[in-house]
Amino acid sequence: MNFDVKRIFVEKRPGFNTESLNLLNSLKEGLNIDKLSSIRILNRYDVSNIDREDFENIVKTVFSEPNQDTVYYEDAGLKGNYFAVEYLPGQYDQRADFAAQCAQIVTGKEKPLVKYARVFVLEGGLSDKDVEKIKNYCINPVDSREAEIAKPISLSHEQPSSKDVETVEIINKSPKEIKKYKNDAGLAMSFEDLLFCREYFKNTEKRNPTITEIKVIDTYWSDHCRHTTFSTVIENIEFEKGRITEEIKSTYDEYLNTQKFVYESKRDVTLMDLATIGAKELRKKGLLNDLEISEEINACSIIINVDIDGKNEEWLLMFKNETHNHPTEIEPFGGAATCLGGAIRDPLSGRSYVYQAMRITGCADPRQKIEDTLQGKLPQRKITTEAAAGYSSYGNQIGLATGYVNEVYHPDYTAKRMELGAVIAAAPRENVKRESPSMGDLVILLGGRTGRDGIGGATGSSVEHTEESIVLSGSEVQKGNAPEERKIQRLFRKKEVSTLIKKCNDFGAGGVSVAIGELADGLNINLDLVPKKYEGLDGTELAISESQERMAVVVRKEDAEKFNHYAHEENLQSTVVAEVTDNRRLKMTWRGKTILDISRDFLDTNGVRQKTSAKISEPLNIKYERKLNNNNINELWLENLKDLNVASQKGLVERFDSTVGAGSVIVPMGGRTQLTPAEGMIAKIPVEEGVTSTCSLMAHGFDPYLSKESPYHGAIYAVIHSVAKIVAMGGDYNNIRLTFQEYFEKLNKEPERWGKPLSALLGAYKVQHEMEIPSIGGKDSMSGTFKDLNVPPALISFAVAAANVKDVITPEFKKPNSSVLLVKIKKNENNIPDFEDIKIKYGEIHEAIKKGVVLSAHTVGYGGIAAAISKMSLGNELGFRTGFKIADDWFDASYGDIILEVENTSSLEDSIEIGRTTVEKEISAGNICISLEEIKSAWLKPLNSIFPVKKDGAGRIESYGFNEEKTFKSSISIAKPRVFIPVFPGTNCEYDTKRAFDRAGAKAEIFVFKNLSSQDIKDSIKEMNSHIRQSQIVAFPGGFSAGDEPEGSGKFIAAVFRNELLKDAVTDLLKNRDGLIIGICNGFQALIKLGLVPFGEITGMEEDYPTLTYNKIGRHISTFVRTKVVSNLSPWMRGCRLGDIHLLPVSHGEGAFAANEKWIERFKTNGQIATQYVDESNAPTYDGFNNPNGSIEAIEGITSPDGRVLGKMSHSERLQEDIYKNIPGNKDQRIFESGVKYFK
Repeated sequence: MNFDVKRIFVEKRPGFNTESLNLLNSLKEGLNIDKLSSIRILNRYDVSNIDREDFENIVKTVFSEPNQDTVYYEDAGLKGNYFAVEYLPGQYDQRADFAAQCAQIVTGKEKPLVKYARVFVLEGGLSDKDVEKIKNYCINPVDSREAEIAKPISLSHEQPSSKDVETVEIINKSPKEIKKYKNDAGLAMSFEDLLFCREYFKNTEKRNPTITEIKVIDTYWSDHCRHTTFSTVIENIEFEKGRITEEIKSTYDEYLNTQKFVYESKRDVTLMDLATIGAKELRKKGLLNDLEISEEINACSIIINVDIDGKNEEWLLMFKNETHNHPTEIEPFGGAATCLGGAIRDPLSGRSYVYQAMRITGCADPRQKIEDTLQGKLPQRKITTEAAAGYSSYGNQIGLATGYVNEVYHPDYTAKRMELGAVIAAAPRENVKRESPSMGDLVILLGGRTGRDGIGGATGSSVEHTEESIVLSGSEVQKGNAPEERKIQRLFRKKEVSTLIKKCNDFGAGGVSVAIGELADGLNINLDLVPKKYEGLDGTELAISESQERMAVVVRKEDAEKFNHYAHEENLQSTVVAEVTDNRRLKMTWRGKTILDISRDFLDTNGVRQKTSAKISEPLNIKYERKLNNNNINELWLENLKDLNVASQKGLVERFDSTVGAGSVIVPMGGRTQLTPAEGMIAKIPVEEGVTSTCSLMAHGFDPYLSKESPYHGAIYAVIHSVAKIVAMGGDYNNIRLTFQEYFEKLNKEPERWGKPLSALLGAYKVQHEMEIPSIGGKDSMSGTFKDLNVPPALISFAVAAANVKDVITPEFKKPNSSVLLVKIKKNENNIPDFEDIKIKYGEIHEAIKKGVVLSAHTVGYGGIAAAISKMSLGNELGFRTGFKIADDWFDASYGDIILEVENTSSLEDSIEIGRTTVEKEISAGNICISLEEIKSAWLKPLNSIFPVKKDGAGRIESYGFNEEKTFKSSISIAKPRVFIPVFPGTNCEYDTKRAFDRAGAKAEIFVFKNLSSQDIKDSIKEMNSHIRQSQIVAFPGGFSAGDEPEGSGKFIAAVFRNELLKDAVTDLLKNRDGLIIGICNGFQALIKLGLVPFGEITGMEEDYPTLTYNKIGRHISTFVRTKVVSNLSPWMRGCRLGDIHLLPVSHGEGAFAANEKWIERFKTNGQIATQYVDESNAPTYDGFNNPNGSIEAIEGITSPDGRVLGKMSHSERLQEDIYKNIPGNKDQRIFESGVKYFK
């Protein structure tokens, strides 16, 4: 083994350096450094434990691509201003990790050591101050640091041996000394809690605690884990005299009456009780029989009937919301990524398959100048763009459709960002067993290894933050590894696995201490058995680390071996780390010594019960009156559309994959132009076999401006708006179940502050009570304070319902000359809605939708009728004409009101006809006439500098077509051809691909590649060789193999298939057995790196070979494209005719096809260009809306010279009945049927 450190620098060549060009623009605009003329980005890799020959090989196959990159060995000859950035020690580095994994596969030997850094080279007449500003922008001290320029002598760093866990002397300390210790140790628990601990250890355990015990208790009792703020007893409540507080007091009295009904005895008033009593009341009344009752609480869970091929099955529908406000504020990418990861793991631990996500965020104006950033804060632009990148990266990698994205803008989010994810999941009810652990049961730690990332996250997110937080809170930020969590998704989806699990908990806040500690009353945990990312972790760190992608699973002792076998088949590490006991004590050992031994009774007290008082102040206003600054109605209409909370977020929304899983009934941007935003998300229940007509709907409600004026009204209309959206999408309000997210300032002991969440929860309670719609879950975050700044009061309502997909409607206008109706709900002088009126009208709307008389619907939210009508018009470019004179009330948020497009005005009696749709592309009234082009321009512009919607290319593309008269057929006739679908870390379209082939009449088989050890790699390659030789088709599905690392998609797959055994099997398939190969998206990227397209064989890469590179817009794109069939050479395309147009989903970060003129001419001559991106006139184009990745010659798919290997970017496999209902057009290319037919 060669331990010398070898260094290379890898730089994208001009034409491929999209990232450096985008960073240059960001730095020049954001930092106002005009003298910065260019910036180069070089990836620096230090590698050891590998010999020179193997190193040379992996440089060309793993670390670089000859047709995109320039490689410098040892010295890049850098001069002038440059610096390097690396992750802090202990932070997970996905690029270095997967680079090492790829290298191991290529060499077939032990995994080398890889250390990674990014080098920034700055060019231009820059001052030292300019360079420092750029460094501060590029280096976030929370997770990164400036790296040494000199090459290290060795990458094998000996971790200092951990010291034994120390004992803390507290039992004899005075209260004053206890207070000092609390502050010195940085504990989150209250002073009273620490005194309580002192008394427990002094009087019960009769010893001093270990530091592990203090840290675990601090974590266990944190606000994040135990909701101590929500559980605080509110002893005295003062209502300031006023008209609205009298209304709130009346609601409070109703709540007290409900307490008597539910409990039949007096109970303490707490925020927690107020948040949960609505569901308890309805359950006692017998109106909540669909709630799954279990001591295991993973997420909100209801029982639904799912129609599968005409038969009903009982399923569990689960949903969960989660915030990561503090981590995202200080490290946006990692914080947002693990926000979604954490939200997924809750229902996933409930053994359900998570299939759709929603993202709601709060930000100050991201266009703010960077020099106006508060000290101790990151710039708003950096937070919002990097958070979007983090959340989308995690969701896109794990294969979770993000069905709805909305960012709320309010200046008070300068205090702290809001990063909120909500997910929805489902599983057959028979797959989920809920059993209490018994003595002798074993606890298995499944998934990722443990490191120092996330230590103190639970306590860190529970405290107020200061200017120093960004420097001192680095270890609190977790790092996500989405491919690892995808493996757990696949494992738990198997009935034979999920039914082995008695109980399960995910590793989030608190790590081992909470995830395992909550599973049973008595536990012996052996921390020496916990798998580690590296040595040097002490017992306390192992106990509280929040390293991600881990599950704690309780199984019977006799089932442990079987469970571990199934885990290994999914390429997952699983280790028995604990045993259930019957002594009601939580015990941890490390190095053979007991470092924690605590009574369950003491731990479950959750500390000293806190008490407080609250004062509910009279709101200054009961509505938020926006200040629109124009008297000209035309200008006023456009000004309204430019408001950040009305303006288009298309450039943000389309970086999230919305179609993976092939179950999205609607997509975020609908209509022919994809410009009408959906109001929520809808997806089919993810059945593996058969066809279902059952879908889930989710929508949210929240207005920070109204909530700041009156938290009571803000909460009322948050709930009503979320319900109204479900109704407008086709749902029945009676079936809705709610979950809330509370986000408030740090309350301390100030009654006025406590009055805000109390008012909000009373408002939410009132809606539940009046409409008989319960909230069955929620999450609170009560630390939204920075110095004297506070976040706006927030109770965000999420509404969820199941429905029949046939009843779903979408908001874009459908046809000209329809009647447009306004259904208004009644409200009294205090702006309190008439709930009986709501129930009647929402019931009538639902019945009208079921009868098919409603064509489209949209709620009236922020921006009023004017905003809603504009958005409804843009999707299909249908105008709107009204006889009304446009007045100020057209711009008011009137939550609860719904606009309907109907064919017959008599459809709903209690409605107002406000206009009609027109074929003219304009909105007109007696005092207004604005073209839809003006409206689109005004609406798209405000956030375009932050989240660009498109990037156009230059040039004109000539139309092209290739007609092959000969019909291709395999020499082998097979009734049901076998399809081999290999799955690698990061693959996420395997289910969609298998379903597409099965539907077409093939027999498809999924195989998971395992690489936990070098032996696993050898065994997997042997098995894959056997599978390929028995198959007629190899299908490379989409995804993010190895997280698209190291800097380049498909490298992991290419590394595997360059193995001589597999290379020979593929050659035999193509040359001797007339087989077929297809690669979609990530699969296409792998094919092109292998040479299978365009050459039809696995070959080495040369500098001028065609490739796929980063999208020209510089971000992930998820949208629908128009593709045109321009060649019928390939057997895959024989089900299409030349010129056929299809509307297909795309979702990728590296989809820009690049080739020089020589190759383009060769492809045209050979007929190898299968499909092109085209515009509405069906012409190939460089327009960024139609060719969103900027592909040369608008090439979407290419083939091998004989057409039997097809690579394409659009996801033809993401197809089933009744999905994408807001995207008109033909979506079925029938390529899978054509592939099967080739063998018949």
